[in-house]
Amino acid sequence: MKAFKLIGLKLNGKTKNENEQSGKDCGELWQKFEVDKISERIPNKISDAVYAVYYDYESDENGLFSYFIGCPVADNTKVPDNLDELFIPEQVYHKETAKGQMTGCITDTWRRIWRSNLNRKFGFDFEVYDERSYDWENAEIDIYLSVND
Repeated sequence: MKAFKLIGLKLNGKTKNENEQSGKDCGELWQKFEVDKISERIPNKISDAVYAVYYDYESDENGLFSYFIGCPVADNTKVPDNLDELFIPEQVYHKETAKGQMTGCITDTWRRIWRSNLNRKFGFDFEVYDERSYDWENAEIDIYLSVND
């Protein structure tokens, strides 16, 4: 997949999956993204899809990592005040699709990924929330995992 740019919000500091800390931290960032209507403040969006990105891994799914929520924009887009940008480099991905009731279907898919033998790179991994994710009873969310060639 080619490189692209996102504008949105990044988590202050890092989080980890231990003791469900990432669920709390990432959930709070999602709330801020929704309540503050961040998507509406992002200029030059290429689509209305929202990307949730896991990156800057300390090691693997057991270590610390950074988290970002944003929308894809044209590369030359200026970042509005109080928002952040993140560049996703060109990478090779494996795609999984979470299907079912939110947010449990995403949790279940990540558990399956963690148990898999995928040759993960732990580069930039992300979930894509598009029109298929609007119905929380029957949602579909694509999860892209950076993998080694």
